[in-house]
Amino acid sequence: MHLRSTLALVAAAAALTACGGMSKSPMAPFSQAALPDAVKVPAGHRVAMETVGAGSITYECRVKANMPGQYEWFFVGPDAKLMDRAGKQVGKYYGPPATWESMDGSKVTATQVAVAPNGTGNIPHQLVKANPAMGGGAMQGVSYIQRVATQGGVAPAAACAGGNMGQKQVVQYQADYIFYKPTM
Repeated sequence: MHLRSTLALVAAAAALTACGGMSKSPMAPFSQAALPDAVKVPAGHRVAMETVGAGSITYECRVKANMPGQYEWFFVGPDAKLMDRAGKQVGKYYGPPATWESMDGSKVTATQVAVAPNGTGNIPHQLVKANPAMGGGAMQGVSYIQRVATQGGVAPAAACAGGNMGQKQVVQYQADYIFYKPTM
């Protein structure tokens, strides 16, 4: 057990060192080349902001739509902080409706265009088309938002049945949110 603890501390220190090194040198802009075509932003848009969202997703045990007597974990909504690549909070993500809000008060909602799997235990990649922003600021002019590099966030593994209908479960997740604006 002692060896495992030591190895975990060494791995954590290495990760922190790597992260610290990344903030000192500029990162390459996000490339969507490795993403499934379904969640790629169409040509004519450029990356305007890259964030890392970390927080939770709430699910509720409910009756399946049009299937009386059958139950499922229903996505209620997210609650996450949006951080820039240096780790500074630049906004928040919450819902419903799904809303991305900058620290400057501007915010945007969006409509889902597509999703693509991102491995077992992770919520899918997602592409959404932004609605017109509310308020002037960072969200003004955002046209698309991609959710990529997802970790966790899937519905609970716990049973969902009549006995626990209405029960809520909160799961942790992390994802990169890439904001796009039209090219000029």
